[in-house]
Amino acid sequence: MLSQAVVALAPLTGTAAACQALGVARPSYYRARQLTPKAEPKPRPTPSRALDETERQAVLAVLHSERFCDVAPAEVYATLLDEGTYLCSERSMYRLLAAEGETRERRAQLVHPSYHKPELLAEAPNQLWSWDITKLLGPAKWTYFYLYVILDVFSRYVVGWMVAHRESADLAQRLIEETAAKQQIAPGQLTLHADRGTSMTSKPVAFLLADLGITKTHSRPHVSNDNPYSESQFKTLKYRPGFPDRFLSMEEARSFCAAFFPWYNTEHHHSGIGLLTPETLHTGQAATFHRVRSETLAVAYALHPERFVHQAPAPPPLPTAAWINPPGPRQEVTH
Repeated sequence: MLSQAVVALAPLTGTAAACQALGVARPSYYRARQLTPKAEPKPRPTPSRALDETERQAVLAVLHSERFCDVAPAEVYATLLDEGTYLCSERSMYRLLAAEGETRERRAQLVHPSYHKPELLAEAPNQLWSWDITKLLGPAKWTYFYLYVILDVFSRYVVGWMVAHRESADLAQRLIEETAAKQQIAPGQLTLHADRGTSMTSKPVAFLLADLGITKTHSRPHVSNDNPYSESQFKTLKYRPGFPDRFLSMEEARSFCAAFFPWYNTEHHHSGIGLLTPETLHTGQAATFHRVRSETLAVAYALHPERFVHQAPAPPPLPTAAWINPPGPRQEVTH
């Protein structure tokens, strides 16, 4: 082949001249050169100064001994020198251990479990709740109040909240129990999702959920988007006009939240649920409001159709599902 001819000619005339003379593109020449089988490397001769087999086994026996089996070669080398013994260099010890596959970490290592991505679906209120705790700055540096919030993922309705002086599993347990009773949650009806904070993973909360028949799930460690609804709700709270830099007292923090959450549930038109209020969707009034909006837009279109260039206006569609980590397309396994 011409590429092989260039391979033979290039050392004499140069690559560019050989390719031009034979009419071969230089990329073809380089590909051919890469495909040319290379000669097997010659075995490296054993140096005359290398340890013989008997000496190597003697060194390995020392390294494998009960005294030195958990000790680094540098420590073995130094200890033996202090005792007036020289077997070989420190590097030779490493080389012998590498040949035996014994140079990896030998201590007991912490093995992290594999965490699966939670894929949770809510198609109606009170099927999936998300809860979290956020800090509210207190009156002085390093002082905080702790806001607990339980949010319905489908409707974005805050079903329960509490402000406390500390983060506590007992307080979380009480809030969850009271909220489940208020929403009349039946066993097997609800999944409660949270991150991996100490209160969320505590035994009192786990035992309570088991007693109530509530399934618990957790976010993966250090993955913020596994609990996006609670994070978004906290952002709405802290970007609300009037949210103070610091709360001077527990009473002030509770007073602010007592005004914020009714506004959030009953007046705030949420973009994630078709610009409905959480209460509208949570209490089953969404279809009525959607019909009223459709009729209003139909009247506006009938009066001035020229103002709607592309199509007749329609309200945002009603939400039908809310996902935490919707499943992506799965690839078929071929055999």
